[in-house]
Amino acid sequence: MSVSQVSEWLSGRGDAGLGVLLPHLAPVLVEKTEAGPGLVRAWVRSRADGAACPRCGTWCTQVRGRYARTLADAAIGGRRVLITLAVRVLRCPEAGCPAATFAGQPQGLAAPYARKTPLLAGQLAAVAGALGGRPGSRLARVLAVEVSRHTLVRVLMALPEPAAGLVRVPGVDDFSLRKGQAYATLLVDMETGRPVDVLPDREQATVEEWLRAHPGAEVVCRDRGGAYAAAVRAAAPGAVQVADRWHLWHNLCEYAGKAVARHRECTSSDSCACQGRREQQQQEQRQQEQRQQQDGAPACLEAVVGERYRAVHELRAAGKTQDQAAAALGLSRQLTGRFWRAASAEVLLKTRGTSALDPYKPYLRRRWDQGITSIAALHREITALGYAGSEPTTYAWLALLRLAAPAKPPAPPAARQISRWMLTGPARLGEDEQAQLAAVLGRCPELHALAGHVTEFAKILTGRLGDRLDSWLTAAGEHPALASFANGIRQDHQAVRNALTLQWNSGRVEGLNTRTKQLERQMYGRASFPLLRKRILAS
Repeated sequence: MSVSQVSEWLSGRGDAGLGVLLPHLAPVLVEKTEAGPGLVRAWVRSRADGAACPRCGTWCTQVRGRYARTLADAAIGGRRVLITLAVRVLRCPEAGCPAATFAGQPQGLAAPYARKTPLLAGQLAAVAGALGGRPGSRLARVLAVEVSRHTLVRVLMALPEPAAGLVRVPGVDDFSLRKGQAYATLLVDMETGRPVDVLPDREQATVEEWLRAHPGAEVVCRDRGGAYAAAVRAAAPGAVQVADRWHLWHNLCEYAGKAVARHRECTSSDSCACQGRREQQQQEQRQQEQRQQQDGAPACLEAVVGERYRAVHELRAAGKTQDQAAAALGLSRQLTGRFWRAASAEVLLKTRGTSALDPYKPYLRRRWDQGITSIAALHREITALGYAGSEPTTYAWLALLRLAAPAKPPAPPAARQISRWMLTGPARLGEDEQAQLAAVLGRCPELHALAGHVTEFAKILTGRLGDRLDSWLTAAGEHPALASFANGIRQDHQAVRNALTLQWNSGRVEGLNTRTKQLERQMYGRASFPLLRKRILAS
């Protein structure tokens, strides 16, 4: 398409679809266009013969002067667009009108003092609200709009704030501006899910002042902080307070995790240390086969090696990986690899036979059973005793002992793992996880009782069975791990009961709080409070 065809089409003489594709250019006539690399320029003038006076509304046609203004517009085909608008200065004929003259502005294309069209200004406002300064500037460059980060911040700060209006169910929660040092308060309309305000701190007086300035709160969803509870009682005494269910469960998880960590000895042995039934057991247990041969090697060496070789290759034939085979047999990955790569068990046993090492084999076996498994260290010891052979010979014989060494028992589950099993619904656990959890709980009555209390509280929480809270508090208060948690709930009993009974919860507040943290990270934690507040409200 030639430049003249583009000009004719944009001016509206060639295609009636102009108002659909470029509605902001519908009020003007395009007199000339120039399409260059990366830039499209258009010279336009108003279609109408006059304009309405902005003061009195009188239609004016008398022209007192003309001037040109340049507007940046949204990109077309990946190219920047500049529009030169021929503006007419009109005179108002009404004698009493305070506006003697005014500039005619085509509606939808130009606004007083603006250097961008409303279309581009709206796009930049959306970019600034979503990304902020530097990231927004980089995205705008991709969209063929040259704009600095400072301009985007100014555009964002100039956006009008949405009116809070009547908020029947506000949600209140705090978030950190600088962790451990400065905090702010986020207020959310729980019915619509939109943020209504951001306060510069989390003090009782600040929240109380906001609630007095916005009367009409019927239900307040809050976290369990005492400042928010006191502010609601003072400014909205008739409002129903609802504690945050997520924090209730989170606090219970913390107490359960600490209790499991304190009972670590119970979870890692066959008896319960907290009940006084645990006896001191040896840290290292080795079962020694009766040695019937003079060379100091176990009599059942061939049988053990052969059985392990068959077990490894059966797992390999079943499609298991080397790591899975090692875990199933209780062997190290390196030792499993020797069985994995060997062509037969006899290949692994071929080093047996008469050698100069024979007189020293009983000594080596005795030191091996004592826990000295460093082959280099053992070779130095027998060399000092008179052995004149090489270290590879020593290594080859001791490697046989490694092949037949007793498998290590599986490590007990970590406290964090046990806590996760305890806090997860049984239906979501695998059979192996359920079996391990049952074994741990069976060894320790206190953990067994704790798991029962946790499960019961989860049922109350998810089923909104607040009428069972009091009986749960009575039972859980007798457990040493949950006594403090139960006392904390009693201090905020009504709000917690409402949280476990009513439909309202602080889920939307927590979601917006998470998004707020994302906004802070986008600005590397360096945004001032007014800018961060504007982004929260604008997005």
